[in-house]
Amino acid sequence: MPETVAELPGHVREELVRRLRRTKRAYRKQDVQVVEKPLLKRAVGASALGNCMEWFDFGVYSYLAATIGKVFFPGASPGAQLISSFATFAAAFVVRPLGGLVFGPLGDRIGRQKVLATTMIMMAAGTFSIGLIPSYETIGIAAPVLLLVARMVQGFSTGGEYGGATTFVAEYSPDRRRGFLSSWLDFGTFVGYALGSALVTVLNIALTDDQMLSWGWRLPFLIAGPLGVIGLYMRLKLEESPAFQQQLDEHEKNLAQDSVGSEFKTIVREHWRPLLICMGLVLLYNVTNYMVTGYLPSYQTEALGRSSGSADVLVLIGMVWIVVLITFLGRLSDHIGRRPLYAGGAIAMIVLAIPAFLLIKSAGTWPPIFGVLLLSTLLACFAAPSAATLPALFPTAVRYAAMGIGFNFAVAAFGGTTPLFTEALVNATGDKLVPAYYLMVAGVIGLVTVKFLPESAQLPLNGSQPMVGSKEEQKELIDTSQDLYRYAKEESSAR
Repeated sequence: MPETVAELPGHVREELVRRLRRTKRAYRKQDVQVVEKPLLKRAVGASALGNCMEWFDFGVYSYLAATIGKVFFPGASPGAQLISSFATFAAAFVVRPLGGLVFGPLGDRIGRQKVLATTMIMMAAGTFSIGLIPSYETIGIAAPVLLLVARMVQGFSTGGEYGGATTFVAEYSPDRRRGFLSSWLDFGTFVGYALGSALVTVLNIALTDDQMLSWGWRLPFLIAGPLGVIGLYMRLKLEESPAFQQQLDEHEKNLAQDSVGSEFKTIVREHWRPLLICMGLVLLYNVTNYMVTGYLPSYQTEALGRSSGSADVLVLIGMVWIVVLITFLGRLSDHIGRRPLYAGGAIAMIVLAIPAFLLIKSAGTWPPIFGVLLLSTLLACFAAPSAATLPALFPTAVRYAAMGIGFNFAVAAFGGTTPLFTEALVNATGDKLVPAYYLMVAGVIGLVTVKFLPESAQLPLNGSQPMVGSKEEQKELIDTSQDLYRYAKEESSAR
């Protein structure tokens, strides 16, 4: 076996052999797409900024959950206020699948870039409007109703955001670096959350409780307006992804005869297995995600009786730790594969969830910090490979729509509801380790899912040409394909 072929990972060699057998020749220049670095940087940056803005809002809302409960549900008890606030938080996730069903097929039909610009506008408008809603004391029941409407606008737009952003970045990324480059998308996620939570922490320290209730809570939401304008400008400057451009002519031929309903039926009928794998991985990632980002701040103040300042700082430390880790883990997934990273994280979740929450519950400074860092490390293991792994499950023609369905249905059912269900279970049982049990169940489901997950590291996306980052890599891949094609023919002749 030629040295160039022997150095290939087994699953990469098998896929290359399969493609060469189908074409009955080695690769030529036109078979290998070279991604221009300026376009790649712009695509990753604009997509990451959208996620940053989305999670800036989530960070703000999670940290302000108790304050929002007092502003919009003043007649309820503190526990009921928090549950009502989380219920409004969860309501956005109810409409996420609808957003995925609308924006996903649109992204497969008219292009990823146009839809991502639209979701950016809607997301900014929904977040900005929350900062303008009068309190319950001013307009009565209309206040929580308007809050619910704004959250549903956010949820609808988010239904097309993450699936589209992951699809866009994955389709722009060279095969060998897809894990690293796609991890910048979730880097933006946690930077946004950290910025939102840091801003709320500063406001809580700088303002009195009366000032926060009166006007301070509005400031973080109002910042979304300028952020949205910047994000929209960046996204309007993007070019369509190479994978979508490759099949644009075929899309135009089929556009008239294929309806949204038929595409949905096709995805469910022909791609049900990757759809279930997608939902299992999203469950693992997002239950952990919303437990740490959505529930942990309120868990510490309501269940453990800590001050909001100390709880905010503790979770903020965890978010900064994820920001530090995530791109390194994304790069690691390019070398060892996506499956080992997911599997290792799921096993660690099952084993370490209870110890992590015991540390968080402990008195003192360092044990809670170690507990949060432990959970944050596990979350980073799931976040880092997700933006590269999930789009690779589906072919280009249905990738955006399939991501919209699989991701958003799983998030709506298991992710955004995590703070609500966990808070309700803690109140009902009085057991402060309920969050750990919840994470353990998610870990078991994730581990079972990984068993059926095909390895996609260093492989071309399903239905797309191989993608490389330079002319040198293009020549190297063509030479390797020639060596492998000759070797395969010699092996076949020898038999």
